[in-house]
Amino acid sequence: MRKWFALWLVCAWFACPASAQQTLASNTATIDIQTADAAPADWPSQTPPVDGWTPVTLIDFWDTRWPHHNGVVWYRLRWNQASADKPVGLLIDYINSAYALYLNGSLVYSDTHLTEPLSRSWSRPHYFLADRPLLRAGQNELLVRVSGFSSYQPGLGVVSVGNPVLIQERQRRGEFHRYDTKWFDQSVGLVFGGLFFILWLMRRQDSYYGWYALSNLFSALYGINDVVSSPWPFDSTDAWQAIIAATWAVSAVTFSIFLLRYAGKRWKRIERCMLLLCVALLGVALLFPHQAGPYRNIDFLIGACTYYVSILGFIGYALRHRRADNVALAASLLIPIIVSVHDLLLLFNIFHSDIYLLSDTSSLTIIGMGVALAYRFAAAMRRAENYTVELQHEVDAATQTLSETLKREHDLAINNVRIGERLNLVRDLHDGFGGSLLSAISTLEDPRRPPEAGQVVATLKELRDDLRLIIDTTTHEQDNDLAALIAPLRHRWSQRFEAIDIEDRWAMEGVDGLNLGTARALELLRFLQEALTNVFKHSRASQVLVRIRRDGDTLSVEVRDDGQGFDASYTKTHGAGLPSLRARATRLGATLSVTSSPGTGAYLSFAAPLSPIA
Repeated sequence: MRKWFALWLVCAWFACPASAQQTLASNTATIDIQTADAAPADWPSQTPPVDGWTPVTLIDFWDTRWPHHNGVVWYRLRWNQASADKPVGLLIDYINSAYALYLNGSLVYSDTHLTEPLSRSWSRPHYFLADRPLLRAGQNELLVRVSGFSSYQPGLGVVSVGNPVLIQERQRRGEFHRYDTKWFDQSVGLVFGGLFFILWLMRRQDSYYGWYALSNLFSALYGINDVVSSPWPFDSTDAWQAIIAATWAVSAVTFSIFLLRYAGKRWKRIERCMLLLCVALLGVALLFPHQAGPYRNIDFLIGACTYYVSILGFIGYALRHRRADNVALAASLLIPIIVSVHDLLLLFNIFHSDIYLLSDTSSLTIIGMGVALAYRFAAAMRRAENYTVELQHEVDAATQTLSETLKREHDLAINNVRIGERLNLVRDLHDGFGGSLLSAISTLEDPRRPPEAGQVVATLKELRDDLRLIIDTTTHEQDNDLAALIAPLRHRWSQRFEAIDIEDRWAMEGVDGLNLGTARALELLRFLQEALTNVFKHSRASQVLVRIRRDGDTLSVEVRDDGQGFDASYTKTHGAGLPSLRARATRLGATLSVTSSPGTGAYLSFAAPLSPIA
């Protein structure tokens, strides 16, 4: 009898679970199952192992118990149900990575991928409603098949059972804290990153906007680790973790460069080395994911050290330069400095938890940094507006000065025009009317020829004609035939030369119908009149030849006499006659040639283009 009793005790011992069983007294109550049995298994395992079960306390991370176990761990949880008349809620608070759930031997839920690439179920709590026939009165057994890698903190959290309303409310609070807030943080980061990227496009000289946007981009890439449910587009958990860790390091480096730029620093060599390190980390993650993934903590350590050094350095800078935006940015950076210590201890397995604080406070940090950047941008805009106002004042003053200068120049130009007109009038009076007046006075004073009334009238008519020519020169703008313009001049001077016994000859070749334009034609007439006046006054010649010839596009003019001549070199600097003739030839687009010496007569000539020179 004692043998049978001892055998029953042994069977009962092995039949009972190692963990204590809790009892759900009513359907309105809830219990938290914090103890379970765990047993490791291989990847293909579809049924729980017969032996190898170990009692554990939830939350459980198996990497501390089986540090090199990659595969499956089965968790067995039991509780007593007073009644199965009403459904109860089940809540699995945390699980990493993929899992399948069995209640009393029946499959309740299974992730899509229980082998590589593993589904990622750890980002949110999972709620189930259990009812008959799965739920039983009395003992109920829950089996959880968890697939994971020891390098990535696999395990199972506390399981809650009880009133569906209360359990679902817990699930909603947990999902809001661990899932919804993560999406909110991502959204805030991307919005601020996009906003300051646009500001960088508008103000390329302020490069810290671009580095801040780039840092937010990589932070967002790292942050999706908290919300996605699969490692796509990568084919393994190792690849996913390697890339996520590398993006963390890159976000830290770009953030440190942002702080340098914000402080007005540019350390080219150090920045170049850090960026090369980022490229190396990303390259290793892409090329050697299965080696880089399990050693992701190296990337996290590099990123954390970079963050701490850059943030603490900027805080010191802000204390030395107590400007409002520097102080605001430094204050917002104190938050991640404090809470990141907790998360790093978690990450390096110093202690275990399923709560990470950095992601919960990142939105506050981002908003604080955004306020600091916006403050600096607003200050820059105010400086630009003040500069615009000052520039407008300077432009107005310069415009007023320019207007006054232009007015003075306009007045000077008018005066110059008036002086030019007076000089032209003086030349015209000297060349035309002056010559005619001189001729008349000479004739009237000649004692050998007493003036007669008819002769005086004729002289006055010549003076009238010369005066008319002056008036035409200054008032009329119509074109005239050159031959017709020369004819009156030839007639008058033939009479004058005849009166003093000078034989004049005129050779006109190809000028019939030639129109030079009023100004150029009258300039030519003035030239001829002045040249002939000089012959009349000074030459004591017996013959004078005037030749005007059209040769293609050139008009040649010659005046030759056989008088006493003159010293051409002397007249270059004395008298007004030859300089005036040279000026008229120049205005016609030609250069006057003068050939003369005492006793050999004089020869004047030039060849002018028919078209005026611009």
